[in-house]
Amino acid sequence: MTLPNFLTLMRVVMIPFTVGVFYLPFIWAPLLACALFTIAAITDWFDGYLARKWNQSTPFGAFLDPVADKLIVAASLVVLVEFFASPWLTIPAIIIISREITITALREWMAQVGKRANVAVSMIGKIKTTFQMIAIGVLLATPAHSAIFAIPFANWLPWLGLGLLQVAAVLTLWSMFVYLRAALPILLPKE
Repeated sequence: MTLPNFLTLMRVVMIPFTVGVFYLPFIWAPLLACALFTIAAITDWFDGYLARKWNQSTPFGAFLDPVADKLIVAASLVVLVEFFASPWLTIPAIIIISREITITALREWMAQVGKRANVAVSMIGKIKTTFQMIAIGVLLATPAHSAIFAIPFANWLPWLGLGLLQVAAVLTLWSMFVYLRAALPILLPKE
């Protein structure tokens, strides 16, 4: 197994640990969950970089890398939605998870018709992922007492995380529009 594939596989293995640690009844649990998530986010960039640099791209890595990304993001967002119980987090989480499902299905279908390159990862998708990962990391680091939104700006950390998540949700919709627009001529050909 190549190092890039090992890093990707470790990202999948880290998911239950990140979620489990977040629920531990210790004051340091959110920070450790954030650290695990951050390590996973960094390996997302690092495994792709190494695979390209060392010419170690494999079919297994090409399959598992996007799956690992989507799983850790979705699992973390579900945990955060339950923890914060706020529409300010729930709505962006629904947008992000829905977009991931939609674009994954679109890419699979486009690959079946031989047009996978039409919906390759774009720069806006990479920027969206960066905002998304930072927002989720910040929100995972938020201590339990910071979840009280009744007192405006009682703690800046959840507000920063929520703000970044709102930006990520807007970028998510924008990138989805870009992908759908690229696929539209194939999805709805003119007769």
